[in-house]
Amino acid sequence: MHDAMSSSLTQTDEERRILPRHVAFIMDGNGRWAQQRGLPRIAGHRAGVESLRKTIGHALKLKLEYLTLFSFSSENWSRPASEVDAIMGLLRRFVRSDLAELNAKNVRIKIIGSRDNLPADILNYLIEAENTTEANTGMTLIVAFNYGARDEICRATQTIAHKVANGELSPDEIDEALLGSELDTAGLPDPDLLIRTSGESRLSNFLLWQSAYTEFVFLDVFWPDFAEGDFDQALEHFAKRDRRYGNVCSTQSVV
Repeated sequence: MHDAMSSSLTQTDEERRILPRHVAFIMDGNGRWAQQRGLPRIAGHRAGVESLRKTIGHALKLKLEYLTLFSFSSENWSRPASEVDAIMGLLRRFVRSDLAELNAKNVRIKIIGSRDNLPADILNYLIEAENTTEANTGMTLIVAFNYGARDEICRATQTIAHKVANGELSPDEIDEALLGSELDTAGLPDPDLLIRTSGESRLSNFLLWQSAYTEFVFLDVFWPDFAEGDFDQALEHFAKRDRRYGNVCSTQSVV
């Protein structure tokens, strides 16, 4: 059934019409996947990278416009140093091995999250990914790294507060659009669909502002096992929902 659905999602403009413009992922369950198999947690992260590659490939096949991945939260630094070091190593290898291919596929990469106090080489990798792909016009791949939504909102609020204190801005001018323009995601559309794996049903400090009207799909599958069929299942759930945005009724959001 999954294979048939995957095919149908890529067949016609009419079927394209019900796809979300922007899909966000909380890629959860790497550690538990490994533990169930008696493996070290890093083995789960390695398997998760392979799932990540397949997910990006499927998003490109479906011609999604925006794909956001919660790769490393600002809270993840509290994990054991050995695990953090291993995750940073995977990031380095991913950029070195996959950046050229993503660039060749016209993918534009944008990094969101705080860049304060990052290891110099990691920061350079993030900047390289953005600079290398900044002129691309295909799918935008947004990577949330060292990201926390509350921190993002605090940083945006501080920027606005400084502008008010300097007389550049009146408090009466502060509205949703202004605050949104100071967030890391300024200029990007809010996610239409957010998918979280591993069976957990929470946002975990991810895109709190941007997800005000996002549709959520929580899947009981660990991230390393996430496959095209699971992606298609989530898209099928999205296609059946009536996105009202506070109104009595509306038609489905279209691309």
